[in-house]
Amino acid sequence: MAGRFIDKLVKAARLDPVKKEVKLSDGTEVVMWVAPMTAAERDRAKKDARSDDPNAFALQLLIQKAKDANGTKLFGPGDAATLRNSVRDEDLQKLMMAVLTGEEEEEGEEFDMKSDSE
Repeated sequence: MAGRFIDKLVKAARLDPVKKEVKLSDGTEVVMWVAPMTAAERDRAKKDARSDDPNAFALQLLIQKAKDANGTKLFGPGDAATLRNSVRDEDLQKLMMAVLTGEEEEEGEEFDMKSDSE
């Protein structure tokens, strides 16, 4: 027997963390590990964002999913205000996009999640 379809989907999901290297505006390079997003994680980030703002959603995903090489979370729930108020927006955008993009990120491709109000 070939096995259940759901088992094939789970096996094919490949949810292992991927290394993400981000160059900050001062030239510092930081490394974080991020596993691909699941529907449950997306739902939780939407709920935690308490807003329809895509930046609030991406910030929650960053806090929820960014880990070090040992699998330890890099941020806690209380870090959202510090990230928003004490980190350059340019750098925060890069970190959030690193969490949102898949493993096959196009070289040189840039995403801007800033609102149109700027």
